[in-house]
Amino acid sequence: MTTAADIERAERIRQVFDAMIEANKHVPVIVEGKKDAEALRRLGLEGEILTIHRGKGLYELSEEIADRYPAVVLLVDWDDTGESLFRTLTGNIRGHWEEYADFRELLKMLCQKEIRDIEGIPALLGRLEGNE
Repeated sequence: MTTAADIERAERIRQVFDAMIEANKHVPVIVEGKKDAEALRRLGLEGEILTIHRGKGLYELSEEIADRYPAVVLLVDWDDTGESLFRTLTGNIRGHWEEYADFRELLKMLCQKEIRDIEGIPALLGRLEGNE
């Protein structure tokens, strides 16, 4: 059963994504893998989405990001692997991700302990909105 708190939380998640959709018109979003990218497409992102796991090492990927983009949205999972990737990438691309750091932090807080990954957000939203 959907509660008022669930609906409010879903609305807040949607607001984060509305802002991210706007940012993604000009700034690429970096995610871990293809399923994360597909989830973001389902949530309305239409701009460039880069995946970390595409055959390049983290250092090489970081160099490419630093060379090609003045800013990025870093949206990796908040499980142990994602946190490790986040620490490495934020160190490597310092100055390129900070402007949009709130997106990940807000989603991490709003998704609470229910999910720890980007690919789970569409299903979580469906459940919170009572569409599941």
